[in-house]
Amino acid sequence: MTSLRFAARALLAAVVLPVCVKAQVIDLTVNDVGLAIGDKPRMTGLRLNYRDRELREIRGVNVTIWSPYSPASGHVMGLALGVPVTGARVVDGALVGLFGGGVEDRLTGLGIGGIGIGGGGRLSGVMVGGIGVGSGGEIEGITVGGIGVGAAGGARGIQVGGVGVGSGGDLAGVSIGGIGVGGGGAVRGLAIGGIGVGAAGGLTGIGVGGIGVGSGGDVSGLAVGGIGVGAGGRLHGVGIGGIGVGAPRIDGVAISGIGVGGSDVHAIVLTGAYFKVAEDGQFRGGALAAVNDVRGVQRGLTLGVFNYARELRGLQLGLINVSDNDGRRRVYPIIGVR
Repeated sequence: MTSLRFAARALLAAVVLPVCVKAQVIDLTVNDVGLAIGDKPRMTGLRLNYRDRELREIRGVNVTIWSPYSPASGHVMGLALGVPVTGARVVDGALVGLFGGGVEDRLTGLGIGGIGIGGGGRLSGVMVGGIGVGSGGEIEGITVGGIGVGAAGGARGIQVGGVGVGSGGDLAGVSIGGIGVGGGGAVRGLAIGGIGVGAAGGLTGIGVGGIGVGSGGDVSGLAVGGIGVGAGGRLHGVGIGGIGVGAPRIDGVAISGIGVGGSDVHAIVLTGAYFKVAEDGQFRGGALAAVNDVRGVQRGLTLGVFNYARELRGLQLGLINVSDNDGRRRVYPIIGVR
């Protein structure tokens, strides 16, 4: 009887030991295809593990309870499922976590996190985070964050953030933020912010901000701000501001409730109160304002209650029209021409 027990134990050990590697893996695969429970490095099929440390390459489904040890390793081709959290270095396919998930390097495909999805590198495809989606690299595709979407390296496609969308680089495509949209680089396409839209490197396309639209560079296209529109460079296209529109150079159409200002203005200007061209600037086009104050050269038409031009080479229509050509002031009622 004793010898039979010993033989049975030996047989059990012979069967179990090969499938119990140092990470305590229950390996039920055949030629690395099938089912494994534990931290099996490489396989095809279904892999179940608490927390990954030895992951190298999985083709199929990788299910974990917690995020991998840092830095995350391995490549999942298929589905990375977190109950509640998961992650890897690279995921090609889908990453889904009840709480969330992240990748050290790249996620291509589908990412869904109850709280959020994060990546140290590129996120590409469709990403949805209950609170947010963030990347230390670029985001491309369709990205939705309950609170926000952020990308250090730029975003392209459709980005929607309940509070905001932000990028350290360029934003291209459609960007919608409940409070705001901001790009550390250029913003191209359609950008809508409940409070505002800002672009450090320029805005091209359509920008709509509940309070304002601003750019450190040029604005080209249509910009609409509840309070104002401003550009650090050239405003080319149509700028509409509830209170004001301003840029060093304006080409196109500028419309505001209170004022418009610039240095080199070649545009149609419509404003309720005040239009100003800076000292030694130029105005070419037509302007309608209560007060038109051109402190440079005017070529074109101004209509208002009071019109002033330091150098008039066009037409003024208003109650009082003043021009100082060559230091010789002229004051005309109704029409001023020089």
